Amino acid sequence: MATDAVEVVKQVLASTTNLEAMAKVVTPDATYVSVAFDNPELKKVLPWVGTHPEAGPAAICSTFGGVGRFWEIKEFQPQTFFGSGEDVAVFGSMTYTSRTIGKTMTSPFGIHAKVQNGKLTYMMFLEDSFATAGSFRSGGSWTVRSDPEGGEVVVQY
Repeated sequence: MATDAVEVVKQVLASTTNLEAMAKVVTPDATYVSVAFDNPELKKVLPWVGTHPEAGPAAICSTFGGVGRFWEIKEFQPQTFFGSGEDVAVFGSMTYTSRTIGKTMTSPFGIHAKVQNGKLTYMMFLEDSFATAGSFRSGGSWTVRSDPEGGEVVVQY
């Protein structure tokens, strides 16, 4: 079993839906944060969103399993890994096609992980949630006013 933090995270990403393999490299009380700390509206679209405190390897496997049910995974490509002590950062890209309406999206992703004693204890996965949720959007628009000096804009996705 790898003890280098970067190698441990690589093992986690290589076994995202294999609970037995995941349990070898993730502590039973690991915390997993998916996309946001807490976002009830986004959770309606992506049910795994949020903080899963002390949920262990099952939370990670459940999330990646849900991703596979909701999207056809065209590409999941970790591209860069950085490690400093117990902290690991991963950057990459992913391309998914929604199974419900067939929209394809490509998003960058970032991961912050913590590894202690050769096992992952914390993982936060971030992505372009506007793009991922938008791959399920079947209609409608948003009227948004974000620029303090500008007017409203209508977003059709």
